[in-house]
Amino acid sequence: MLTSVPAEAARSRPRPLQAVRRLIPRTSAGDGRLAAVDGLRLLAAAAVAAYHYLGTPTPRFWGEAYDLPQAAPLLHAVTLYGWLGVEAFFLISGFAICMSCWGRTPAQFAVSRIARLFPLYWAVVLIIVTAGTVTVLAGQRSGAPTDLRTTLGNLTMIPGPLGLQATDGVAWTLWVEARFYLLMGVLLLIGLTYRRVIAFGFLWLTLAAIGRELDSTFLNEFLLTRYAGLFVTGIALYLMHRFGPNLLLWLLTGFAWCYTLTVLQDRIAAHAVPAAQGAGPSWAVGAAALTGFLVLLALAGHGPLRHLRWRPLIYAGALTYPFYLVHQSLGIPAARGFLKIAPDLGLLPSVAFGLLFSLLLAAALDRLVDRRLSRLLRHRLTAALDPTEGDRPTPPPVNSPREPA
Repeated sequence: MLTSVPAEAARSRPRPLQAVRRLIPRTSAGDGRLAAVDGLRLLAAAAVAAYHYLGTPTPRFWGEAYDLPQAAPLLHAVTLYGWLGVEAFFLISGFAICMSCWGRTPAQFAVSRIARLFPLYWAVVLIIVTAGTVTVLAGQRSGAPTDLRTTLGNLTMIPGPLGLQATDGVAWTLWVEARFYLLMGVLLLIGLTYRRVIAFGFLWLTLAAIGRELDSTFLNEFLLTRYAGLFVTGIALYLMHRFGPNLLLWLLTGFAWCYTLTVLQDRIAAHAVPAAQGAGPSWAVGAAALTGFLVLLALAGHGPLRHLRWRPLIYAGALTYPFYLVHQSLGIPAARGFLKIAPDLGLLPSVAFGLLFSLLLAAALDRLVDRRLSRLLRHRLTAALDPTEGDRPTPPPVNSPREPA
């Protein structure tokens, strides 16, 4: 028998969808963010996580009782290409960083990048070291270095050039990003205009090709010859978004993408597996998957997807960076612990637990670190650029839009 609910009570009772929406921070619809690009950023992070959890070629990654090609053959075959999410990140970065640079001085750009990247990174490194120290004190082996010297070197975000092991295994991509920021900073010093950005893209591709021909370690590292095409393609797509597509931009995109797919073979070779473990990744499949992602980004930048203004996608974009930082070094140990506690549930529930743990930790870091410390750091650094204004700080607005990741 159905009972009627008084109108006032019905209006006061929160609906389930409304309750979920309250958990998602409000974002102004006019802040200029492209929600579809944020969604693609999370898709790239999910692909990388899927590779680390289910696509890794490491034998018996989850223990002697579990062999991924046997335990989850279809998932393993698909997620074997999940590392392409890193390439997708660099493609998006070309788009987002060009957007972030436009209309800013080099100092403002540097402040925005430092405030966006470092607080979350510092927090994750300290959490990993703390967890590793507790593990060592409990008589277990830590998967991450916990000594003070290595920790201090990792806090700089460049442990590799300092000859140190990375505390967070995925942080190598941040050093690649940092060198891209340096190149964009040089362009900002010269002056950012439409024609100069196009010339910069063609010049970068040319010098990168020369660096590969000379097999120069210096040029390969400085010009990011393995990833130059991805960044330039992203830059070209942003110029299409801002100024509209034209023949010159399509030519830049075409040259950059031909370069990208050609040098992709290097990454395919780096992810090859022994013949005894089955077939490794195929260049054709990888090129097709990456091109599909390029089409999605083009649709998000200057296609029909640019009109999306769905707040959950923007929130998903905000969680991408902390999720990416924690999913391997903290999420996988959590999944392994769950697998030991509840072995009867099997591998996939343990993987799901590790991913859920990583997502919840990312949400906590977003709320406690990014929304507070990152904004505070950005404000303090901005004030430090003009010491005469240091005595009259103005707090950042509560609803200020987030920086592109």
